[in-house]
Amino acid sequence: MKISNPTMRKWSSSEEERPARVRGTREREIGWCLREGKEETSDCGSAILVLVLLNFFRMATGAHLHAMGCMQGQMKNHSNGSQNLAGSSQLRMVNESFYTDLRLFRQDNLHFKIWKLSMACMSGSQFLVADPIESSSIRSSCDNHRRNNETALILLRHGESMWNEKNLFTGCVDVPLTQKGANEAIEAGKRICSIPVDMIYTSVLIRAQMTAMLAMAQHRSKKVPIIVHNESEQAQTWSNVYSAKTKKESIPVITAWQLNERMYGELQGLNKQETADQFGKEKVHEWRRSFNIPPPNGESLEMCAQRAVSYFKEQIEPQLSLGKNVMIAAHGNSLRSIIMYLDNLTSQEVINLELSTGIPMLYVFKEGNFIRRGNPTGPSEAGVYAYTKNLALYRQKLDDMPE
Repeated sequence: MKISNPTMRKWSSSEEERPARVRGTREREIGWCLREGKEETSDCGSAILVLVLLNFFRMATGAHLHAMGCMQGQMKNHSNGSQNLAGSSQLRMVNESFYTDLRLFRQDNLHFKIWKLSMACMSGSQFLVADPIESSSIRSSCDNHRRNNETALILLRHGESMWNEKNLFTGCVDVPLTQKGANEAIEAGKRICSIPVDMIYTSVLIRAQMTAMLAMAQHRSKKVPIIVHNESEQAQTWSNVYSAKTKKESIPVITAWQLNERMYGELQGLNKQETADQFGKEKVHEWRRSFNIPPPNGESLEMCAQRAVSYFKEQIEPQLSLGKNVMIAAHGNSLRSIIMYLDNLTSQEVINLELSTGIPMLYVFKEGNFIRRGNPTGPSEAGVYAYTKNLALYRQKLDDMPE
């Protein structure tokens, strides 16, 4: 499934009947497929009562219905009960992937609505359902449907920090972004602006939080990211939002020290090149790139993974299971640890995994599994997943080995 938030086209009543618009992608989508269009006033001279009946035919398993042949409209006069169906019912359809528009007229105050139907292939079967929009049970069923399908997980390493620029070991030292890092965060936000986000998790370090805030400022939802302060009862009270409307227009940002960068101990603040000259290139490489050997008084990648993955499994994965779309803005080593869990990497594979600053990585969570989708692309460049060539060659060698 390609997660997207397509922009609707709004047509006036004077326009001619529009043909179905076939999607450019061949990827399959599953989900509630109706988007309601703009309501406008008709210029009709008298009240019109129209009920659009759609006849939908099942085809043999595996066959796909022709886009324009899968629906027929019939206009008939009906009683008030039928009027309520036309005026307040939501149509959902799943079929071969394409879009079309229907106009449903209401007799009261001469209004009409344009409905957009997004249709998707679903295991060779098709169905059509009409439901009351205001029914809470239907909305609950819709939520259950989403929960049974897929949610988005976005991983984002912070933009360039001031110590990244100076080539210093940063670790858990709280250093802000450079101007370049801020621009990277903004560009990342543009890449993910159409992907739904319900919750954000970051480390407690400012560079990760700045990245999350700047990225979400580009999101088309226009929701405001708000840091959740739950460190004490007083902090919760002082930061509480009392407007239900404002809460709906906000996205909670949860901070967790478990998502912090790996703690580099006595290397923090030292220049990486000077440290290699002092202790030897091989020793520093061992501290930085081995899985279970920590630097002096610091953390190994294994120790970092224990806290980061445990937090992900206990706090974040349950939210994905509940249908929440999540973004994690964190650090190179904490995200490498999480990717190790998501992609089932070995300790040898993960040490060769490189993550670029400010480049989002997208996963889809479906039926308890994580499916890697790579990088959402920018406006002028193709997305490249952050695996190194060495790691790709390593995995290829494993695949080629006889069992």
